[in-house]
Amino acid sequence: MSSIDKIKIAAQYAMPKHLLSRLVGSFAAAKAGVFTQLFIRWFIKQYGIDMSEAIEEQPSAYKTFNSFFTRRLKPELRPLTATHGQLAHPVDGTVSQLGAIHSDRIFQAKGHDYSLQALLGGQQQDAEPFMDGDFATIYLAPKDYHRIHMPCDGTLKKMIYVPGDLFSVNPLTAANVPNLFARNERVVAIFDTEVGPMAMVLVGATIVASIGTVWSGTVTPPTAKRVHSWSYPSSGPEAIQLKKGEEMGHFKLGSTVVMTFAKDSIRFDESLEAGSVTRMGQVMASINGSSD
Repeated sequence: MSSIDKIKIAAQYAMPKHLLSRLVGSFAAAKAGVFTQLFIRWFIKQYGIDMSEAIEEQPSAYKTFNSFFTRRLKPELRPLTATHGQLAHPVDGTVSQLGAIHSDRIFQAKGHDYSLQALLGGQQQDAEPFMDGDFATIYLAPKDYHRIHMPCDGTLKKMIYVPGDLFSVNPLTAANVPNLFARNERVVAIFDTEVGPMAMVLVGATIVASIGTVWSGTVTPPTAKRVHSWSYPSSGPEAIQLKKGEEMGHFKLGSTVVMTFAKDSIRFDESLEAGSVTRMGQVMASINGSSD
């Protein structure tokens, strides 16, 4: 690791990450007129964002930075190509890692792994269905589309808010901060699906101003000092059922999604590996036992 990279990692530990994130969040939510517009235009140029993909292409259409950052894309540009027996990518991003969960351990980066049980909030009964299963970790860069969609049909079983740090989740930090995804603030959504149990973990990060879901709105901020969980009915008028490709949540500023699946329930597309670019709606995996 270079001296510059060492300084960047040391700064991650030293900076007041929660305070910084909430200050940025306040600005991002504010209608600051010309200042908002200047920042949006700078951000577009800095990160090379293709605004022709957005339903609202003009920066002036967005009155807050948050509304720009969570901009919706033209539906025809993200068609749902995953068909029956296939799972769709839930986000635009880049595969950080994917593969087998070894008992309770998930691979983070060379020399680092972390606990599945810790990732999901610390309860053994929540982790047990995914032991020796499979996982995929997808990183969303600042330039990416930041709405999160369902990889398959699912009925929400449980949501868990887990307090934690707000380290950056970029590749450099993932390679050098132990237990990164199991130590950052996060929201866990556990679903019953056609492939069995599935968890989608929305991981917070430095200057991520908000994590929200379509069924509960903003989950964080505010932050809390302990784990909170909510259970949902599996049927009836209050059941939360989402179809493959439907939106399930969002980030305001970039972060990471970790998905976990039960043992032998899926097989990832052979083309996927660490560094693969993902596009929401394209094929991520097949259901074991289905005909491709």
